[in-house]
Amino acid sequence: MSLHSKKIILAISGSIAAYKAAFLCRLLIKQGAEVKVVMTKAATQFISALTLSTLSKSKVHIDIMDDDSWNNHVELGLWADLIIIAPATANTLSKMVSGQADNMLLAVYLSAKCPVMFAPAMDLDMWKHPSTKNNLQALKEYGNILIDVESGELASGLVGDGRMAEPINIVRYIKEHFNKSQRLKSKVALVTAGPTHEALDPVRFLGNKSSGKMGIALAEALYEEGAEVHLILGPSNHRPQHEGIILKPVKSAQEMFDACHEIFEKCDIAIMAAAVADYRPTSISDQKIKKKEGDLNIELERTPDIAASLGKIKNKQVLVGFALETNNEEANAKRKLEKKNFDFIVLNSMQDKNATFGHDTNKVTIYTDRGEILPYELKSKKEVAFDIIDQTLKYLA
Repeated sequence: MSLHSKKIILAISGSIAAYKAAFLCRLLIKQGAEVKVVMTKAATQFISALTLSTLSKSKVHIDIMDDDSWNNHVELGLWADLIIIAPATANTLSKMVSGQADNMLLAVYLSAKCPVMFAPAMDLDMWKHPSTKNNLQALKEYGNILIDVESGELASGLVGDGRMAEPINIVRYIKEHFNKSQRLKSKVALVTAGPTHEALDPVRFLGNKSSGKMGIALAEALYEEGAEVHLILGPSNHRPQHEGIILKPVKSAQEMFDACHEIFEKCDIAIMAAAVADYRPTSISDQKIKKKEGDLNIELERTPDIAASLGKIKNKQVLVGFALETNNEEANAKRKLEKKNFDFIVLNSMQDKNATFGHDTNKVTIYTDRGEILPYELKSKKEVAFDIIDQTLKYLA
């Protein structure tokens, strides 16, 4: 996807990273965007307005007043499809939070009717300071979109977080933003992902090898299609890339059960991609269980069946399940489809190479309650996620 006809304001504040703005401007124009540049006076100490005016083929706006004329910041704010503040210094972030408008960049920001992205740039200790973290959180709560810093050598000579994201990565992020087809705009989606851990004692648990990658890919794909996404994620080292996904970390099957029932009623879509433990210890030791002579017998009980409980109460929701099988795959998947009242179920087979737990690829077959059998080839989990969304849309129609 190109950025053809997109109107983008590139807002630059005073950081050594301002030199990257020239590359960013050039990349945006190469992608077909129309770019207008706004700079703070401090930014002009690092890169000239002439350079950016030449690259953007447009006047660069620095002051609210030029001699006897007034630069209409409101008009700029209404013109843009997107504002990207890159670099965004700690000082600019603070002023954005407090609503100050003592320069052209801030005045345009406060007048914006379009989405605003910001790519911070600052030294390591500034980035880690509690006030910076509070400002980042406030800006995200205002609806602004953070393009996170990258790690590397900083202007001070320190090495760590604080570098502005590279221009090519910022452009990729912008393209992802505009690539949202909005097929699921105004829809609310629930996704479960990852394993559950059922405690045995303070240090041990019963669990499985699920990484959560498939469920996270689904959450990201749903978000990119415009849905409000609630991701209920069991213990996992992975996290979704999009800040707008509402993340609810849980550990046990009971916690996941409770979290699902809290939001299921308002959902349009629920996709049960988590590998929930079927059993848990009947009792949990307060102390670490010590090794002793002889065998250890652990009594287990069933965990709550999350999918089945939602299937019993579903109304308007499209309910999608997953089945990971080692044998009798089709029969087991069809039985689960009917028993849990799914609209359709996604079958994974442990017989398929480079699929299921831990891999970045997956190979699935979808079985629907309409009698359809839809096999797919091995592909990335993100591509599989969009295949599942395509099928979901048929039930929403």
